Amino acid sequence: MLVKKGAEASLFLEDWQGRRVIMKRRLPKKYRLPEIDEKIRAYRTIHESQLLHYAKKAGVLTPTIFMVDLADSNIIMEFVEGKQVKQILDNLSSEERQSLSRHIGELIGRLHCNSIIHGDLTTSNMILTPRGKVVFVDFGLGEKTVELELRGVDLHLMKRAFQSTHFRYAEECFNAVLEGYAKVVGVEVAKKVLLKIGEIERRGRYISERRKVEDD
Repeated sequence: MLVKKGAEASLFLEDWQGRRVIMKRRLPKKYRLPEIDEKIRAYRTIHESQLLHYAKKAGVLTPTIFMVDLADSNIIMEFVEGKQVKQILDNLSSEERQSLSRHIGELIGRLHCNSIIHGDLTTSNMILTPRGKVVFVDFGLGEKTVELELRGVDLHLMKRAFQSTHFRYAEECFNAVLEGYAKVVGVEVAKKVLLKIGEIERRGRYISERRKVEDD
């Protein structure tokens, strides 16, 4: 059963060896030469599998990988029981919402301290399990780097996710994320990342204004 169709890959809920799993399939792209397409899909499959492993080592819960099929560029992984943070965040009390956001910030901090960039930090890519654990999913756009710019981009995406999906609580949630983040990476590093987020936002506004002038 198709769960999610993305530009880069699709997720299917399937039965595999007596258990429910998520099959992540990177389907061939007709606009690419077949041999190049095969190499790109295989590389991204390996890369995502490695990032999921690195994240787990960093103390961030991710789905368990059962099999990596490079021939078809598929990853068979654990189906995580629970709800997307996107689905439940707005229904929590202010105290619960801040506590969850703070914890998410700590998890992002663990990733960044271990040079892991998620690449698509949204509340859709975080699962809250029945036991109250947060599991990060979908590292398909992730990277392994110490670059400050990409840490800023990661958290800027998180901020944008709050603003677009949880606009009533965006400031409250993002401030709590930053609080948890600073607790893990340290105040000085958090300040540098925050300055980088401001830079990214200013660049975005500048580009938007330029386009508006050009359109006029």
